[in-house]
Amino acid sequence: MHKFVLTLAMVCFAAASTSAAEVVGISPNKPESGPFVKIDEGYMVPYEITIPGTDVKLKMVPVPGGTLKLGSPESEAGHTAAEAPEMDVEIEPFWMAEHETTWKQYKPYMELYQQFKKFQAAGVRKVTDDNKIDAITAPTPLYEPSFTFEHGEDPELPAVTMTNYSARQYTKWLSGVTGMQYRLPSEAEWEFAATGGSKTAYHFGDDAEQLGDYAWFSGNSDEAPHLVKGKKPNQFGLYDMHGNVWEWVLDQYSEEGFARLEGKKLKALDTVAWPSEPDPLMVKGGGWDDDAESCRAASKMGSSDEDWKQEDPNVPLSPWWFTSYPSTCVGFRVIRPLHEVEKKDADKFYRPEIEFLNLDVGDRLIEGRGILGLVDPELPAAIKESE
Repeated sequence: MHKFVLTLAMVCFAAASTSAAEVVGISPNKPESGPFVKIDEGYMVPYEITIPGTDVKLKMVPVPGGTLKLGSPESEAGHTAAEAPEMDVEIEPFWMAEHETTWKQYKPYMELYQQFKKFQAAGVRKVTDDNKIDAITAPTPLYEPSFTFEHGEDPELPAVTMTNYSARQYTKWLSGVTGMQYRLPSEAEWEFAATGGSKTAYHFGDDAEQLGDYAWFSGNSDEAPHLVKGKKPNQFGLYDMHGNVWEWVLDQYSEEGFARLEGKKLKALDTVAWPSEPDPLMVKGGGWDDDAESCRAASKMGSSDEDWKQEDPNVPLSPWWFTSYPSTCVGFRVIRPLHEVEKKDADKFYRPEIEFLNLDVGDRLIEGRGILGLVDPELPAAIKESE
């Protein structure tokens, strides 16, 4: 039932069957082939969009709902206390990017810094108290690009070294210009997608012997990240869920695991450890420099501003960029939930309630070393007009 194989034909079918009156990614008709998820509104199908204002494509794959046993059993090789106790979580269907965010997809967001500065100088598209809910910060230009681009900047390489905050702001930009709600996944959503619907350590089983068929990790990567989609996808049609780069999720990392959730009936967002401290924040899935056990679906790691910004020449340190290993192994991918939340409630996806972080960003804006800009469907036309 859940044999998901993404094909170009299916993507084309999704585009052809979706009229302006329908929801992108939902077909009223059952597809004749390829992956789909049956829902009340019809059928969730893969879709591809061009990000407005760019020539960049984004492919999204439907992930079916189901029940996840979040975490791992003590018997699993590589198990840590942070993965316990196992918790049953109900997962609603969502779409997930078929691969991690690439430099081709991330650089248009990076370019917004200069564009927002132009708007500010021209006195147009001003951010006010009334429209601030639609504003983001764009990442400042790289002070020393060699840190971030240590392994190159091929358009199909996964983008790396962005902070969790910057990844969140990217998803808000994407949401604003498309009119659809994109965000980082919760740990539970990410883990369910990584398992491909299986109940094992990896989507293909518990034995890591096959990992090289599906992942770039320390056993085969030659100490560098690789172009996305270079290995086989999992059952849902998702690439690189194991290895290549670690991926940001919404959660704060804690060695205490899921003890706070015991005895509760849970949906994915109920499980989120909403961040209140700058670190450690959570990444999932392992990277090109990690061993097989670190690439398990339940595996996780916490960030460290002190270590990951060790070579940052900025004072104070950048809210948007890391510079140092292992951040060179850290990226992210986006999801789109089937059911959106109200805009006011979505703010927690994009701007975590971390007092130190928000004060830091605020100081940057006051000093002119950061910039706010509005992200909405009119942004691409405004950029084109200003050129």
